[in-house]
Amino acid sequence: MKNILVAIDFNKNENELLEHARRYAKAFNAKLWLLHVAAPEPEFIGFGVGPQYIRDSRATELKKEHRLMNDFTDIMKEEGIDCEGLLINGGTIEMILEEAEKLEIGLIITGHHTHNFFYKAFFGSVSSGVIKKTDIPVLIIPL
Repeated sequence: MKNILVAIDFNKNENELLEHARRYAKAFNAKLWLLHVAAPEPEFIGFGVGPQYIRDSRATELKKEHRLMNDFTDIMKEEGIDCEGLLINGGTIEMILEEAEKLEIGLIITGHHTHNFFYKAFFGSVSSGVIKKTDIPVLIIPL
């Protein structure tokens, strides 16, 4: 296993997820790919971009996520782990699988959050969606 993809959602549980990823990267001498899939831009889902304050807010949010991703990759690199961060827009499950294919990923690591019935009914689970649509081994970390 040469490449490990870690799906990060910025729900304040990243350190726990990254600790598991760190252990696997060191054990297999693998490169870590930290991936955050940002919500698609409004025009991608059939809406206009809206007023300027919405665009400014979105830009600020993406800059913050980009800084956090850089911080995470820097920490891994300081520990001697080959690591790169990716911040992309799109559908979460689809983008995780697309990047995993492109990067020849041998293991996908993702967190799992407990959600109520209505959340699951409307949005589903990223971890279960990834498992259903890939042959790549998936490590689910309960968060």
